[in-house]
Amino acid sequence: MSGEPDPIKIDQPQAGLPQAGQPQIGQPQVGLTERAAKRIAEILKDEPASSVLRVAVTGGGCSGFQYDFCFDDSCSEDDLVIERAGATVVIDPVSLDFLKGAEIDFVEEMIGAAFKIKNPNATASCGCGTSFSV
Repeated sequence: MSGEPDPIKIDQPQAGLPQAGQPQIGQPQVGLTERAAKRIAEILKDEPASSVLRVAVTGGGCSGFQYDFCFDDSCSEDDLVIERAGATVVIDPVSLDFLKGAEIDFVEEMIGAAFKIKNPNATASCGCGTSFSV
């Protein structure tokens, strides 16, 4: 035992944001749809067992901020950890400030399939859907 506290962990058995009465655990929630969870779990099957999907917000893109999706094999003690349907997503605290109340989804359209973030904090976004402004 390292003596460090465990990362914040939230299980989401139902789609979207938590139901009324569910604990907030001191952190704002980020929703993860069942579609997104299934796709993440499918992708992670080909990665090492300790792999998680890290979602971050970075500066850049045509609207000022952009979403970054990458695999990670560790999480920090202050990361938000979301688990659903065999998928694990982690979000760092700085990115979490930009993602309060957001929902991560996976959509399949004629032009392709992609993860989409429905972010109530975004005041504008570009046509590609990967960058936004607040």
